Amino acid sequence: MPKKIPMRQCVGCREMKPKRELIRVVRSPAGDISLDFRGKQPGRGAYVCPQALCLKKARKAKALERAFEVPLPPEVWDALEAQMKEVPADG
Repeated sequence: MPKKIPMRQCVGCREMKPKRELIRVVRSPAGDISLDFRGKQPGRGAYVCPQALCLKKARKAKALERAFEVPLPPEVWDALEAQMKEVPADG
């Protein structure tokens, strides 16, 4: 029997993809929001494709704000975009 691959939905493009292909955005218990490339940080998570376009779609639709149930200031979005640019293409 083949091993089951966990699937998650990107909050930007709304496509279901394998969990390993997506980047987890996490709100820590302290309220800090950051990208979690390993998927191990504690807190509430939402997933986004590794393209900046999906992050822009999520920003326009306020998808992360709905997922985390808190308003996100523009500085947080800018920091997420900067972190997204820093990640290498292979993750």
